[in-house]
Amino acid sequence: MNSASFIGVDVAQRTLDIAVGEHTTVQHIANTQQAIEAWLQQLPSGCRIALESTGSLHLRLVRCAIAAGHTVYVPNPRDLAHYACSLGRRAKTDRLDAQLIARYLQREHEQLHPYCLPSASQTEFDELIGRRHQVVRAQVSLRLSFAGCAHTPLPALRDVLTDLQNLTEQIDERMQQLIDQDERLAQAARHLRTIVGFGPLLSASLAHALRRRTFRNADSFVAYLGYDPRVRESGQWRGRRFLSKRGSPELRRLLFVGAMSACRSDTWKAFYQRYRDRGLSSTAALVILARKLARTAFSMLKYDQDFSSERIQHCCVHP
Repeated sequence: MNSASFIGVDVAQRTLDIAVGEHTTVQHIANTQQAIEAWLQQLPSGCRIALESTGSLHLRLVRCAIAAGHTVYVPNPRDLAHYACSLGRRAKTDRLDAQLIARYLQREHEQLHPYCLPSASQTEFDELIGRRHQVVRAQVSLRLSFAGCAHTPLPALRDVLTDLQNLTEQIDERMQQLIDQDERLAQAARHLRTIVGFGPLLSASLAHALRRRTFRNADSFVAYLGYDPRVRESGQWRGRRFLSKRGSPELRRLLFVGAMSACRSDTWKAFYQRYRDRGLSSTAALVILARKLARTAFSMLKYDQDFSSERIQHCCVHP
């Protein structure tokens, strides 16, 4: 495949900067449906197109390109930023960004995963997960902000907190409706609900993540969640390991909260305590437990089984 088949696009609100190959002149078009479709008609079939995620501004191009039969990649913005630093780039413009994306795609496309366009229900579910977290944060922030207030609680505050709670419940209800519309997804959520420590929200969210994408193994799913450790070693030096945190922060948060609940249960307490006895902090032990929960969820859906407490307890006794 020649370099002209690798296309990098820098997306802005009103315009698109397009680099067909890394050394060509950058094309400038409007970020509209009509302009994008006209540009795509000029391309040969089977092009590889990469663009950076920019909220929802890039979705129009993604949908049109996939519909036209091209392979689309949406690389992590952090990877592109580090790639630019490795090249010694000292300037940043839309034109240079488009060329950078084209160069990154041409050299690294074998390591990248093509973007899979979600269905309308999957898109709505992803949006609801994030919006729900924002609503809960606003509710907690208001409650804590007024907790130390010396004055009598304001009636308006109670009304706002009640409205936020009602909104949270409506979001939960809508998410459950989306789960129930897909029998395969609903069955997966029911399986995960049997895991000790999992509530309805975590079960639905992980079931959605596991059915939304295809993972080669449990390690791939853990890496997708961002719970995989970053190894830092050089010669005899062994640096401290940190989580990659490359996936959805909301899924990581929900799984960590699930681990906090699970560590107090008879099923998972021995597993959690084993790492505490090794001298690990409570946070580190909870992260390990969250990783174990993710692996358990992956295995359950792979083999279409419910949770077995006996197997977990056996693993805790015989690591």
